[in-house]
Amino acid sequence: MPEYHRLENIEDVDEFYSAISRRNLTKTLSEERPYTYWTIELYDTENGIRGGGGLGVLAADTRRVAESLNIPLTLITPFYPSESHQTFENGEMKTIHTEKNYRDFGFNFVDTVNIRCNDQIVRLEVVEKKLGSTRILSITEPNFGELYSGLSWGDHRLYQEVSLGFGGYQALKLVGLKPAIMQLNEVATFFAALARLDELASSGMDFYEAVVYTRKHTLYTNHTLVQAAEAEFSFEQFERFVFPNLKSRAVKKWLKDKFVNNRIKLSSVTIEIAELRSGVSKLHARVANYRDLSGDKVKFKAVTNGIDLRTWILPQILDFYHNEKILTKFDLPSRDYVDILENLEAKTIKSLKIEGRKILNDILSRRPDSNGKFLHFEDNEVIFVFKRRFVDYKRPWLPFSDLKRLRKILEENNAHYILAGRVHEGDERMYGRLKNILDSIKSDPFLSTHVHYIPDYDEELAYALSVGGNVTINTPIVGLEACGTSWMKDIGNFCLLVSTHDGGVADCPQDSYLSISGKSEGEEIDSLYLRMEESARSWHNDFDLEYWIKTELSNYLPVISGARMIKDYLEYLF
Repeated sequence: MPEYHRLENIEDVDEFYSAISRRNLTKTLSEERPYTYWTIELYDTENGIRGGGGLGVLAADTRRVAESLNIPLTLITPFYPSESHQTFENGEMKTIHTEKNYRDFGFNFVDTVNIRCNDQIVRLEVVEKKLGSTRILSITEPNFGELYSGLSWGDHRLYQEVSLGFGGYQALKLVGLKPAIMQLNEVATFFAALARLDELASSGMDFYEAVVYTRKHTLYTNHTLVQAAEAEFSFEQFERFVFPNLKSRAVKKWLKDKFVNNRIKLSSVTIEIAELRSGVSKLHARVANYRDLSGDKVKFKAVTNGIDLRTWILPQILDFYHNEKILTKFDLPSRDYVDILENLEAKTIKSLKIEGRKILNDILSRRPDSNGKFLHFEDNEVIFVFKRRFVDYKRPWLPFSDLKRLRKILEENNAHYILAGRVHEGDERMYGRLKNILDSIKSDPFLSTHVHYIPDYDEELAYALSVGGNVTINTPIVGLEACGTSWMKDIGNFCLLVSTHDGGVADCPQDSYLSISGKSEGEEIDSLYLRMEESARSWHNDFDLEYWIKTELSNYLPVISGARMIKDYLEYLF
């Protein structure tokens, strides 16, 4: 196992979390001085906010894990009054927009705060929902729109980000909270730290002391790899949306000096305002290509993403982990978990997967595929699953490069292939790719009954496919995936992982899973099919199945643990 994932002995870990649960860390964290977690995206449909992908899912999991560990955490995010859903009608994808009301999800109205944009005062509603030691604090207004609405460099996107930052910081003060730490998830949350700097500098603190204080209490967590791909804003846009919300002349001058040719990248100023910086996997922290305004490459601390096991793992499998003392009560791997896993038998794996298959079939009984059919799978059928955002670098089309070979794998192994993932609205190129896949499947009598696309991908479907599937396919171009967490849920639910060595998967050696390799895409495609064949056969061979499940879990249980992620963040911050 990699050295990074060798935990201290279990007694030390227990003592660490016991200290948190007894709130012995009140000098740094308390109900009034919480860990504040800022995100433009939250994917938590139970609480009424539907995100767009992994960033939002991670935010929801982080809050849930903090609640289970009794850590004072406040998550600040917009409540979007509208959300989109995707359906298929006559072979064409349609987008439906639905309205949302925060009151329907248990949020309470607190008060209003004001920001200035476009020579107007905008009134934002502040709403909150308390959940144990945590709370979701949101700002909203009727015209706020949907998540990621408009162009990434457009006025409306900037308005949403300014609202979250300046409005969200006022919301904190409104409910009597002072952040012990500000974790900025991606650069869209930069304005929260800017609001704090402005408050300190305009309240009598020396400007340079205010900068030092803000920097020492701000963590910038980067979730992407390439700074060049980031959108830019103009000086004129900042004159209309940002500068009117600043009181301190010194802060205005500091910010104006960050523009280059009247343009600004938020990552550049976020790097300047946050002394603490983290990447979301070991590989990401090592290769992320970000530079500060001086041109120096920025170093990131590796804190690999994790998941909330209690949300994403089948209850019967989670009970097995706890009863066998593979996981502690804090959902961390026990000191002896590798040795205990040696006793895991194929009959246990298969019997627990049958329980997951029941859940999958139940959910699919009300979730039609793109042809309007309701699917049902037998216990002995092998299910390959691709369930991720449909974007170029994730390459969802890769398994369809050779339909004859795909057909042979499915025929010989009594197998099906399920595609699930959202195409971003307006991404015509990716929609065209998906349509080509579906058209090619329809033209083949066998594949048309063994390859299925389930539209409107969401948390419910993600969970169902994790607990009910057998093999998860993860094919990002190596070097472009920051972490990914979908595969983590699948591994925890006894799925075999077929993947390129990228993102969080690369935290462990390539022999930890069924690795796709190759120096060209053609070689990768050949490797992918070989690994698909091997994974399918493993579900018909107890020895091979036991070997791969034990190997995956031995290596990745410490990686996927959301409690481990929180532990790493707290040790880094405090």
